[in-house]
Amino acid sequence: MLKQTLLEATRAGASQLVHYFNRDFKISNKEGVNNLVTEADHAAEKAIIAVIQNTYPDHFILSEETGEIKSNSEYKWIIDPIDGTVNFANGIPICCVSIAVEKNGEMILGAVYAPILNEFYVAEKGMGAFLNDKKITVSNKTEVIRSCLVTGFPYTYLDSPRGPLQVFEELIRQGIPVRRLGSAAIDLCWVAAGRFDGFYEHQLQAWDSAAGFLMVKEAGGEVTDFAGEKFSPYQPQILATNGKIHNELLGYVK
Repeated sequence: MLKQTLLEATRAGASQLVHYFNRDFKISNKEGVNNLVTEADHAAEKAIIAVIQNTYPDHFILSEETGEIKSNSEYKWIIDPIDGTVNFANGIPICCVSIAVEKNGEMILGAVYAPILNEFYVAEKGMGAFLNDKKITVSNKTEVIRSCLVTGFPYTYLDSPRGPLQVFEELIRQGIPVRRLGSAAIDLCWVAAGRFDGFYEHQLQAWDSAAGFLMVKEAGGEVTDFAGEKFSPYQPQILATNGKIHNELLGYVK
């Protein structure tokens, strides 16, 4: 029932994403530059929460736009109604709905649906990760120099020591391809699917990484913070790889 509700909620959010995609809609700006929220974000979030609360009215919810709907439940739903909002607002199809379910502090389910790309990713703890119902695994690259990486740039902290620009410059000066897609959830899913060999980012929120991090783990990859410690979505830094290049890439981002 829990997994079925997750899938239903993800589809409900995605239906709103599709409805508004490439149409006129209201856009506002949250704190900071290009920190957008759209009419579609609110519609998708409303649809997602309605599905969850219809079945589990007592569950804790953490969602990007609404914030926390607190309860004493052992279950927490972590929701990004549209990840890649700037892409979405500009008609770029690299955008998705991302939802994770946490039980007693442990991530047990995750779903990421990019409906314009027709890619629906699902992960369940101990059961693997899947793309459109087909099992996926991370890549087999063993050296960073031969890897294809992906990252994201925050709108602040760009010039901090060992910050995103410095790490990016160091990698690309060696000829290592580093992409920037604009959706952390999709970045993580593409690591899980073996398209990218590694992903790092300096400044994420829980709703950006919760589902995708489980996807990478269940696809056989490794996820830590920048100190190489156990990853928690409630701290900002993430390094997710196929596992084989993890320690080497950790040396770049530390």
